[in-house]
Amino acid sequence: MLFEGTIFAITRINLTQMLATLALVLFLVLGTRRMKIVPGRFQSVAEMGLDFVRVNIAEDILGRKDGKRFLPILTTIFFMVLFMNITGVIPFLNIAGTSVIAVPMLLAIVAYVTFIYAGIKKSPAGFFKNALLPSGVPWPLYIIIVPLEFLSTFIIRPVTLTLRLLMNMVVGHLMLVLFFSATQFFVVGLSGWWTALGAGSLAFGFAFTLFEIFVAFLQAYVFAILTAVYIQLAVAEEH
Repeated sequence: MLFEGTIFAITRINLTQMLATLALVLFLVLGTRRMKIVPGRFQSVAEMGLDFVRVNIAEDILGRKDGKRFLPILTTIFFMVLFMNITGVIPFLNIAGTSVIAVPMLLAIVAYVTFIYAGIKKSPAGFFKNALLPSGVPWPLYIIIVPLEFLSTFIIRPVTLTLRLLMNMVVGHLMLVLFFSATQFFVVGLSGWWTALGAGSLAFGFAFTLFEIFVAFLQAYVFAILTAVYIQLAVAEEH
């Protein structure tokens, strides 16, 4: 812990989160600061990422009009999750910024506030009615359906958003720790013919590192696209 015993005390994961945020800001600023008709490599990477969110998430799920409206929040969520996740495989950091519950929970709250805002904006009088009282159901069944719909729509969805991201990144971190700790144990602690097992665990560690990079991108995509799906449900004529 840095600055321990002061009001500025920060843990290793706090430092990782700040570095990821700084890296994201620099990436977006430097990638879009001097836009050229013929982009350089850095601008090309930034444009590729921004276009991916715009086309494959916002417009594919919400359409051009609503996709443009909610593009800033979807872009922020995608890149924040991505940069926080990727720190889990960066040497000397080796822990994802999303592997403590505060960050996934904050992002889930933002996603769900956006969902509710979109629904109320679309239909101030009918949003909660449509969400809790699906049409075509015999009225006596509403005694059962209303609590279930409330639990599913307003409780379970944000909880699953939070836990899906958190659990994937925590498990990935633990697996990497296991592989590389096993390598050190076999090679340094036991040596001899155990070194062969150490080489095997090291190979698995590197392979799993590549897999974790894929998971970092996948979880960013899943979180952003689920946010877009929830918004789409809110702005649709029927919920």
